[in-house]
Amino acid sequence: MKKAISVSLSPNTEREDVLAAASMLLQPWRWQGGEFIQKLENYFEHHFGFKKCISFNSGRSCLLAIFDAIGLENGDEVIVQSYTCNAVINPILKKKGVPVYVDIGGDLNMDVDKLPLKITPKTKVVIAQHTFGMPCDIVEIRKICDNHGLILIEDCAHALGAMYDNRYCGSFGDFSFFSFGRDKVISSVYGGMLAINADKYQDKVISFRNQIAYPQKRWIVQQLLHPVITNLLVLPFYTSKIGKGVLAYSLNYGLLSRSVTNSENNGVLPDYFPKRMPNALAFLALKQVYKLERYNLWRKSVVDYYLLELRDFNGFFAGRHSDRKKPIYMRFPLVLEGAQELIEEMKNHDIYLHDGWRESPIVPAKTDIMKMKYYEGVCPVAEIICNRVVCLPTSIRLSKGELKNLTALVRNYLEKKREISQD
Repeated sequence: MKKAISVSLSPNTEREDVLAAASMLLQPWRWQGGEFIQKLENYFEHHFGFKKCISFNSGRSCLLAIFDAIGLENGDEVIVQSYTCNAVINPILKKKGVPVYVDIGGDLNMDVDKLPLKITPKTKVVIAQHTFGMPCDIVEIRKICDNHGLILIEDCAHALGAMYDNRYCGSFGDFSFFSFGRDKVISSVYGGMLAINADKYQDKVISFRNQIAYPQKRWIVQQLLHPVITNLLVLPFYTSKIGKGVLAYSLNYGLLSRSVTNSENNGVLPDYFPKRMPNALAFLALKQVYKLERYNLWRKSVVDYYLLELRDFNGFFAGRHSDRKKPIYMRFPLVLEGAQELIEEMKNHDIYLHDGWRESPIVPAKTDIMKMKYYEGVCPVAEIICNRVVCLPTSIRLSKGELKNLTALVRNYLEKKREISQD
């Protein structure tokens, strides 16, 4: 049976990760507390040079911990970029803060020239996102925050291992957070790491973490089942109706959890945020972070191939290496007219490119943007680009042969579109 290629369905999971999840399922006494939590936090501190790291069950929980530590109050403004996820906005809303949106530039990150225009006396925080692992202009954003006395949070959910000026992304902000979601740079299905670079907040974050509980065991089981079910029962049969049916059944009947819930699309966080990072998922995250360098080197080689083979077309990609910026390319974003048509065409070849980062300035597309306090026309560039972006896979599961075939299909599609436009 032909293998399906997906940009977002368990893209990092290898055989040993499936075995690790299966083995942990058989050890329920190790699911919540345990030694792997501290090992994971220590690894982040020592390997990346962050002052203090505290793990949580999600990036959302990391944000809630930050907002508690800084005393975010009703009416405080938090500046974020458009073309972001509701997982960033909902913690702001939960703490009664006000999200203020800045439009994006050609690199899919915050347009730094537009940032000062959104600062008011009520502004307390700026969240700087490194979209798809492409570093934003973080040094300039840091300067603006310093000049206005604002707290800077780096959203590194896509950017583990990316660098700016030979410093890791995540080391510029007062805080930074990383995600270990099912389709992120590394994956423990759920999970997040909060790096605290401002000493004065460390005790407050630790106190917050100590006061919250671990997720329920049922929730942990859902996460441990994800790599097992998706890699043994879904992906091998995804080109037929069997794999899709197993996935739908598993989600609808609670064997697996959803990455974003319907309540989140409507501005309400589920009750499993905030929670601590459970030991079982820290175990999976450790297995993955040890492979980070290999994963990111592979991603770069994939993108180099895309850039070489697609260099003749008007598709747009802005995340190239430079002397200052070293992306890790969680995905390879093309921005072009007819993006949805390309996505549909690739489905005919069992290549699934719809990753949820489309069709809305706040993703996923089912998000009620009014409930996110976003109003149409506020960020026109993001509103255009979100309908033109399509992400090609860069993950370790993509073989050289599959990369060559996928790229040829994209190239053929773009050639046909160019011929039609020239007629």
